[in-house]
Amino acid sequence: MSWELTPAEAVTLVRAMPDAYAKRLADATGQERHPDLTWTTAAYVSHVTDNLRTWAERLAGGYLAGVSEVPGYDPDLLSQARHYNKISLAGALWSLRWAVDGWAESVETALASCVVLQHATRGAQRAEDVARNNAHDAHHHLWDIDRILSAE
Repeated sequence: MSWELTPAEAVTLVRAMPDAYAKRLADATGQERHPDLTWTTAAYVSHVTDNLRTWAERLAGGYLAGVSEVPGYDPDLLSQARHYNKISLAGALWSLRWAVDGWAESVETALASCVVLQHATRGAQRAEDVARNNAHDAHHHLWDIDRILSAE
């Protein structure tokens, strides 16, 4: 897949993720693991959910309050704080669907408002960059889930 997506294509891709994840995980428990990976299948769903929520919130800060400076975050620390490997798959999938809806609304508003965030380590992140990066992350972690399921 090319990552030269338009912002609209990135939004469409992310909007399709809840169904794509649910389909891939239809016969899973959420506790499946790959020997080379730390997280369970449900944990990957939770990570994608948190990443989408985090970026939706940051973009909203940009268009609602003009706040453009955003810090980085450590996804491994967040996974520990939220106990990703203990989250139920059903709950994680429900949360992903909810996060995608909010993310899409936030991205579309940020795009219309020409939001540019200043990330602590990535530098300038236009709304279209965020849309593409988040779409790539969600797609990539679906691949991680496929790796886990094929190793079971």
